[in-house]
Amino acid sequence: MSATEHSGGGTVEYIQHHLTNYCVGDCDPVTHQAAGFWALHVDTLFFSLLIAMGIVFASIRLTSRLSTGTPTGFQNAVEGILEFVQGQVRDTFPGHNPLIAPLALTIFLWVWLMNFMDLIPVDLLPLIGGYFGIHYMKVVPTTDLNTTLAMALTVFVLSVFYNFKVKGVVGYLKMFLFHPFGKFFVPVNIVMTLIEEIAKPLSLALRLFGNMFAGELVFLLIALLGGAATVGAGMLVWLPLQIVLDFAWLIFHVLVITLQAFIFMVLTIVYLGMASTDEH
Repeated sequence: MSATEHSGGGTVEYIQHHLTNYCVGDCDPVTHQAAGFWALHVDTLFFSLLIAMGIVFASIRLTSRLSTGTPTGFQNAVEGILEFVQGQVRDTFPGHNPLIAPLALTIFLWVWLMNFMDLIPVDLLPLIGGYFGIHYMKVVPTTDLNTTLAMALTVFVLSVFYNFKVKGVVGYLKMFLFHPFGKFFVPVNIVMTLIEEIAKPLSLALRLFGNMFAGELVFLLIALLGGAATVGAGMLVWLPLQIVLDFAWLIFHVLVITLQAFIFMVLTIVYLGMASTDEH
């Protein structure tokens, strides 16, 4: 299903089609949306794991070809990213934890590459999938709320773990009982701290999802201009306009996907840093 096929009035259908995951399991047969817990978004899982495997493969390949002299090419770029991430960890995380820097690097690279899928022409991979009988394909994993929530919940679980490890059970409970208004407002403190703790993974997940979903939607709207451009003399107007808008949004979106990966990484470091100190 392409933009051309929907230029005649099926704009909503075109957008809905591209924003529908390839659902397997407990899925609605009409809308193809998840209808229960046991529903899998196969396209999200496939592209997420494919990118993760690509990162592992590139890491192994780079490790086996490390140059001790002046690095060039790919190694130079990777070392630049490593130094950047290490600098963020040193500036943000208190003390030393051998997990934080590798975790931050993994999050930054994985989120950025998943976001980068948004820069692939919106009709290309779904068109290829159609030849193999795959009629629904959402190729940007971070436009699936399940992906961003899963990553945010992982960070949240690690945060709770380090809170217990550093503060102890009693210290962690005191944070709920006596923060932020002291011992005379325990019920209010519990509610406020619960809201604060729950807001961390929710804001982490929704920020990334919202920005990437909006970016994908803009690319779909620009792609619809290509459908209009195939109709007669309108090609002279709509096709150049589509090219200009696509190129301009692509350049801007490169900044967006990088910024979103950076924010997710930094907030992860901040949350784990807060959990790794005795002070709230």
